[in-house]
Amino acid sequence: MGSFLSYSVAVLVSLALHLGLVAVLFVGWEPETTRVMMQPQFIEAKLVELAPKKVVQPKAKPKKPKVDLAKQKREAKKRQDKQRRDKLAAQKKAEDKKREQERIAALSEKKRLEELRLAEEQRLRDEQEAERQRIETEFAEAVAAEQAEINAQEDERVANSYRQLIQQRLSENWSRPPSARLGMETLIRIRLVPTGRIVGVTILTSSGDTAFDRSVEQAALKVEQFVELQGMEPDLFERKFRQVDVAFSPEDLRL
Repeated sequence: MGSFLSYSVAVLVSLALHLGLVAVLFVGWEPETTRVMMQPQFIEAKLVELAPKKVVQPKAKPKKPKVDLAKQKREAKKRQDKQRRDKLAAQKKAEDKKREQERIAALSEKKRLEELRLAEEQRLRDEQEAERQRIETEFAEAVAAEQAEINAQEDERVANSYRQLIQQRLSENWSRPPSARLGMETLIRIRLVPTGRIVGVTILTSSGDTAFDRSVEQAALKVEQFVELQGMEPDLFERKFRQVDVAFSPEDLRL
């Protein structure tokens, strides 16, 4: 644009000089003093080729690709098929999980029922065992009681035989005093050792007659020892013959 203006100014100046020169020639104008010869400057006029303005072409809108409806349908069908498969897979997974949970629950219930059955069987066995032990215990106790009764009867029978022996020996060694009367009774306690020896005589109940009491005491001391007691069972001796109470009366002698 600047070069174009410079060029225009130069053209105008050249035209003005030429017009002035033409006017002088035709009018005959002369200067008053001196004539000055002006050599015209020739200005080479050149046409400047103006570059054509670039016309900004609007950008062409990209052409829309041609829609392939068949391809879109195929892709949509693929997506639908994939969604359907995913949905079926999810359903199958959920069903498998549910079946597994049901299987585990069934196994747990089966195990629980089995444990209950075993516990019930054990309870019945325990009850049967307890009943068996109770019966055995009662039977053993009955047998023991019966045996104890038999033993007691046998001990009493043996003890009676020894009592008769003691009574006979005391009676043989007792001399009734003349003062003895019916109704008198003296109770003495004889202390023995397992060899049958008499180690002590104590009057527990007096008859009221000194002579009668002394005769009873003397009868026990004369015996000194019941040798037959040496063959007695130690247990029986300790229970029944460690000490023996004997009642003396004029008509009888009782143990």
